[in-house]
Amino acid sequence: MKIKKGDKIKVVAGKDKGREGKVERVYVKAGRVLIEGINQYKRHVKKNEKMPQGGVVDVPRPISVAKVMLICPKCGKLVRTGYSIEKNKKVRVCKKCGSSI
Repeated sequence: MKIKKGDKIKVVAGKDKGREGKVERVYVKAGRVLIEGINQYKRHVKKNEKMPQGGVVDVPRPISVAKVMLICPKCGKLVRTGYSIEKNKKVRVCKKCGSSI
């Protein structure tokens, strides 16, 4: 998977199209990423020790990797990524500006 934890991304499809965020967690086998503040859903919670009142809370859900694109830290554009070998290490590379990510 070409998106990693801590990357800045932009949603390009779905109900949150156009919103940006930072990747909190990556689910490699499912092909999904969890992004802070994006893809929020309401969940009704019964009374418990954490929430003595109960009520409705916002719960973030993972979004498909196909619906997000990486933002290059150098050029600031939405980019596809490639790989190159530098000092015997595989490094992600921006396809637009050529810088390593």
